[in-house]
Amino acid sequence: MDTSTVGKLTVSLRTTAGHKGASRGLRAKGDVPGVCYGASTDGRIEPLPITVNVKALRAALDPVRKQNTVIALTIESEGGKTRSLSALVKDYQLHATRREITHVDLLAVDPNKEVVADVPLEFIGKPAGAIDGGQIRIVIRELALKAKPADIPVKISVDVSPLEIGDVIHVSSITLPAGVTAVTGRDLAVVTCAAPEEEKAATPADGAAPAEGAAAAAPAAGAKDAKAAPAAKDAKAAPAAGKAAPAAKPAAKK
Repeated sequence: MDTSTVGKLTVSLRTTAGHKGASRGLRAKGDVPGVCYGASTDGRIEPLPITVNVKALRAALDPVRKQNTVIALTIESEGGKTRSLSALVKDYQLHATRREITHVDLLAVDPNKEVVADVPLEFIGKPAGAIDGGQIRIVIRELALKAKPADIPVKISVDVSPLEIGDVIHVSSITLPAGVTAVTGRDLAVVTCAAPEEEKAATPADGAAPAEGAAAAAPAAGAKDAKAAPAAKDAKAAPAAGKAAPAAKPAAKK
């Protein structure tokens, strides 16, 4: 692996930390506020407020390694004093609408000591289970790895071609370069070959037919009730007529 530093970056020590007006003035010149902290060959680095030129920062980063680029950092302060460090871009903030960098965190590192970095995964090959309709399901797209700054890999390739339906590749199954260890849990699933999604049943015999049968049964039941109602009226009418007959008997005797 090429252990050379990809780029160099010079920043200046900022003396107006926390001043919003000063931050706006910096951005007008293409600079942004930032902070540098971490460790070096001389020991721990307490947080240092710095000014970073965005264009220079982008030029210092390897287009492939991006944030994992090891930068030879020079911090200039008043009086012409300078301090040299090795650093990584730990984090940065973007403007909500303009998507411009508004703040940068630089992590000072000791080139001889391990650091933790997020490295993207690259999935290669076609799973064996694809013949039977299996589909790749990616669970994790990057791994947190521990390595010396210069040994941080650009990416980790994962061959999915052996996967049959139901097979899973875990973190523990991924081969890492020498000197690199995983911080991400070893038992976590990274990628799997899933069975094809079952089509939803939509046949009339199983779906629409019972519904139609139920709908047909309802009018039939209603018809029975409708016919039964007149029958009930006739049944009530008959007793009523029977009661009227005895009332007519006295009139017949006269």
